[in-house]
Amino acid sequence: MRLLRKLLDSQSRHFQPGRPLARLHPLYEAFDTFLYSPDKVTRCAPHVRDGLDLKRLMGVVVFALIPCMAMAMYNTGLQANRALAEAGATPDGWRAAVVEAVGLGFSPESILSCFVYGALFFLPVLIVTFAAGGTCEVIFAIVRKHEVNEGFFVTGMLLPCIVPPTIPLWQVAVAIVFAVVLAKEVFGGTGMNFLNIALCARAFLFFAYPAEISGDLVWVAVDGYSGPTLLATAAVDGMAGLQQASWGWWDAFLGFIPGSMGETSTFCCLIGAVILLATQVASWRVMVGVVAGSLGTSLLLNALAGQVGNPFFEVPFHWHVVLGGWAFGTVFMATDPVTSAYTEKGKWVYGFLIGVLAILIRVVNPAFPEGMMLAILFMNVFAAAIDYVVVQGNVKRRLARHAAV
Repeated sequence: MRLLRKLLDSQSRHFQPGRPLARLHPLYEAFDTFLYSPDKVTRCAPHVRDGLDLKRLMGVVVFALIPCMAMAMYNTGLQANRALAEAGATPDGWRAAVVEAVGLGFSPESILSCFVYGALFFLPVLIVTFAAGGTCEVIFAIVRKHEVNEGFFVTGMLLPCIVPPTIPLWQVAVAIVFAVVLAKEVFGGTGMNFLNIALCARAFLFFAYPAEISGDLVWVAVDGYSGPTLLATAAVDGMAGLQQASWGWWDAFLGFIPGSMGETSTFCCLIGAVILLATQVASWRVMVGVVAGSLGTSLLLNALAGQVGNPFFEVPFHWHVVLGGWAFGTVFMATDPVTSAYTEKGKWVYGFLIGVLAILIRVVNPAFPEGMMLAILFMNVFAAAIDYVVVQGNVKRRLARHAAV
């Protein structure tokens, strides 16, 4: 490590103002600060000393995502191997060649086989996301002559978790470029965006390429495989469909079901929630607000189930939390400190309305059974308005309390 540090220090002069590579200083600085802590410190008052900077904050979120990413790789391979075993088939293509080259085969009972085969779907999406999105970040940093921020690091981890394993890689590249440029950089970059970047990329995929992001064929990495997810089953047949499905509630809770690669395991999301809450990186008020809003709305719809013809009305709250991206969105998306409400009261309202809208969109809209993505994006738009109302309310109360008699 000392040798690498000396090498970086010896090359830094080439990137200083007036030198040939001065315009590429953001790229050098990004690589340097990725490996080491920045050597620049605040030397004069006023300033606040805090052990949590942007790099550490992003590092905590990435650490909290590790269980979901590990499950994404294992479960993707597990679902594919199960489908192959049922069909009595063997896959082809470069991924199958890699698995066979290392002598693993395609057995759903082999943890290593499932993990490796699933990783061959997850890692390319991760690499393409970082390559395309990171390139945009560097280009904007060079043009604007500022440092490359670490904000994209988490976005690059989130997007592969919320897309199906069969998503074409070129669509991933187009989606992340769209999200980084039009939902982030045009507003000023890291910390200036009012919409969650990863969700913007997924929303772009959903509306631009619906055949690859929705339907029965995209959730299991096997050509020609057809079978609905539990969320789609609940939307069509309600509790009757869930009770007859091949997977039970515990399968859904642990994550052994088809779905977006990193969203299936509520258990892994809970591990991430504990890490984020213990380190105070995420707001517990937002999470509890989402739970309260979802619980209240699902109970209300359950009470109305006998008066409507929609079977999704009868699905209880404990099933909603293990279906689709509810848990992942609650833990990692709704709590985004940039796009959520800032005030303490506002966080309660913000989270509660996300929970309400997520269940309403799922249940009431028959054409769109997953509502978490749209609910969070919709409330991202209104987060500033919620904070404004809370702040103005505080101002009025203080004026009334201190008014002259």
